[in-house]
Amino acid sequence: MTTALVTGPTSGLGRQFAIQLAAAGHDLILVSRDETRLTELSMELSESYGTESEIIPTDLSDRDQLAVVEARLADPTAPVGWLVNNAGFGLAQSFRETSVDDEQRLLDVLVTAPMRLTHAALPGMIERGFGRNIVVSSVAGWMATGTYSAAKAWTTVFVEGLQTEVADTGVNVTALCPGFVHTEFHARAEMDLDGIPEKMWLNPADVVATGIKDCEKGRVLSVPGRQYQAMAHVARLSPRSVVRRFSAMR
Repeated sequence: MTTALVTGPTSGLGRQFAIQLAAAGHDLILVSRDETRLTELSMELSESYGTESEIIPTDLSDRDQLAVVEARLADPTAPVGWLVNNAGFGLAQSFRETSVDDEQRLLDVLVTAPMRLTHAALPGMIERGFGRNIVVSSVAGWMATGTYSAAKAWTTVFVEGLQTEVADTGVNVTALCPGFVHTEFHARAEMDLDGIPEKMWLNPADVVATGIKDCEKGRVLSVPGRQYQAMAHVARLSPRSVVRRFSAMR
């Protein structure tokens, strides 16, 4: 088995990625700001699955700290076979209400970090003829709901373009595009989602299992849940004026 690097692994989808990849026999590199929770997760994975975990406490919005993770991914003496760009960042306020510094941090975490980490990992993966890259995007990338939606649109198109470059190299790149998932993400961003029907919520373990399976199969877009597959299909085919009106209603 190979080594897998997962950003944002201390909760939600990232934690499930760490657990499921460890259960499959992969050693882990765990990247997050919270060193205490990283250490606890590392111990848990070791006890449950016998895997080794390296922790790199990192604020992905800090370019100097991000460079440490880039260097680790590019190290030819300790190759990384799986890269999961999962770290999240959400803002509850509209663009008019947020600070420009918070908007910049959102872009740093959701756009700059995945781009730079993927760029660091890719040459070694291509040289070795094997690599699996999952970038957690969202069905929001097909909607029009502020800078989060814009960042996820970038992520999805980035993956689509990149996969055309690495075809036939043994490297797979997948954008995982879930809808609402039962995680800490929305609460930590102080988002009020009480009106969302239960049928629209996804289980994080199922979402991650789908993403891993689809990446192994070489699928570029992975959309868990039939309800969101239908929504994504409609959003991609609808005129943008219709998408904007629907997004404004939401």
